[in-house]
Amino acid sequence: MSASSRFRMFIDNEFVESASGEWFTTDNPFTGRPFAEVASANEEDVDRAVRSAHRAFNAPEWKGLTASQRGELLLRLADLIAAHVEELAVAEVRDNGKLISEMRAQIAYMPQWYRYYGGLANKVEGAHLPSDKKNTINFTRYEPLGVVAAIVPWNSPLLLLAWKLAPALAAGNTVVVKPSEFTSTSITPFMELVKDAGFPAGVVNVVTGTGPTVGAELVRHPLVRKVAFTGGETAGVAIAEAAGRRLIPATLELGGKSANVVFADANLDNAAKGVIGGIFAATGQTCVAGSRLLVQREIADEFIERLLAIARTARMGDPLSTDTQVGPVTTPVQLGKILRHIEDAKAEGARCVLGGGRAERPECGTGWFVEPTIFTDVTPQMRLAREEVFGPVLAIMPFDTDEEAVSLANSTDYGLAAGVWTSDLKRAHRMAEQLQAGSVWINTYRTSAPMSPFGGYKRSGLGREGGADAIKQYLQVKSVWIDLNDEYPSPFVMRL
Repeated sequence: MSASSRFRMFIDNEFVESASGEWFTTDNPFTGRPFAEVASANEEDVDRAVRSAHRAFNAPEWKGLTASQRGELLLRLADLIAAHVEELAVAEVRDNGKLISEMRAQIAYMPQWYRYYGGLANKVEGAHLPSDKKNTINFTRYEPLGVVAAIVPWNSPLLLLAWKLAPALAAGNTVVVKPSEFTSTSITPFMELVKDAGFPAGVVNVVTGTGPTVGAELVRHPLVRKVAFTGGETAGVAIAEAAGRRLIPATLELGGKSANVVFADANLDNAAKGVIGGIFAATGQTCVAGSRLLVQREIADEFIERLLAIARTARMGDPLSTDTQVGPVTTPVQLGKILRHIEDAKAEGARCVLGGGRAERPECGTGWFVEPTIFTDVTPQMRLAREEVFGPVLAIMPFDTDEEAVSLANSTDYGLAAGVWTSDLKRAHRMAEQLQAGSVWINTYRTSAPMSPFGGYKRSGLGREGGADAIKQYLQVKSVWIDLNDEYPSPFVMRL
């Protein structure tokens, strides 16, 4: 490979190689072949990045900025992202295999997160508190935590980084980013924009490498004061344990086994499109994938035929083509996991009515493709109904009553999202109240906004990203007391 195919880390506003000089390869999911090399960080590199962020946190170039000035930097970054949508979108597609049409839309919308938190930076307010002590003033102030470790997954690296980076910087923290080892290259052109926006050296740093080496060392580092993680449950539990031992906060957005609930009174054409989009868009590689379809029994046969009619027309192929509707799986490891889930579902007695294996179509070439797959005759006890597949595999279960729908929807250990399709406004409100999910979409699916909180119930995670309250998860509150009395009372008695 040429030197131009090498992607370096970003530390102290410079693109640098690893201390060891080692590299690892990253693959293009459409071709199934390596296309670049990425710097392979070790403990020394993590320490260098964290110490750079720690110095920046205490340096006047960052610490001396007002909240309004921090907000202006975020607004400038938002404008730069908007001017480089195509470059960033193509970089994402080459690395994770998602559709260019989706990535263009996603990157074009991404500046809204930086604009939202850029505007929110100078609106974090403490409070003057009432006091029951004469001549005493008590007020609160919010202060940044310090160095934040932002660990992002491979399915939407830049967008999910925005959910962490924007509020962390708005709050006055500095950040060390650890992208997935499977999708580390799109971060390079983005860091060019961070630098061009004028952020001081060390405020944002990037270390690249594996989770067990780089991610674990980052969470363990004594100067890291918070971890923000999106990814799998196993890694999330390990991060929570490590953060707990250090008594630092962790925001965790983990897996899901989300239900799309379709009632007989729904607009079935819209519901069918929503269900298809919920599971086959992004090749099912999204934490909110509507991987369980709960459909009212009286319309089940008709609705499944509608789904099959749409799904059979799905065009697979090059994700850089605007005609493609289903792209490749991002990693060969994930490809194997999806195929094992499919075989296990067949062995457990689920009936495969569409797909059911690796795609061998000519237009898929040598890439890591799975046919859009639909199973019926699924029971709640089956692995397919309980575990996250993270691929284009839909499990269908019928229900009769509202109560049964709620029971089925809530019958997993996860609670990230849910969809409800109905024309009954009262039913919609009841379902929104009773479903154990951090996001409930009524007559829509898979939508988000920077002003809306996002996160999960149960094993889907801890904390929330998005919305005004999210910035406080990157702040700590301080209570300040001022005594105005002329004479101090007895030093041996606590002032109550």
